[in-house]
Amino acid sequence: MSVIYILLAVSVIVALIFFVAFVFAVRKGQYDDSYTPSVRMLFDDELVKKSPSKSIKSLTKKD
Repeated sequence: MSVIYILLAVSVIVALIFFVAFVFAVRKGQYDDSYTPSVRMLFDDELVKKSPSKSIKSLTKKD
């Protein structure tokens, strides 16, 4: 039973270390994207799929 307490304490400490490392990286600008905005105009626009206005069933169906 004492092993569970040790593993729980170790996992909480490791999680806190990773959280502190993440916060440190965010504050230092590690995740800032400075490349994409400069080349965004070179990317092709995404194609918009057109939904069919009339299906085959509606064309053959008689009212």
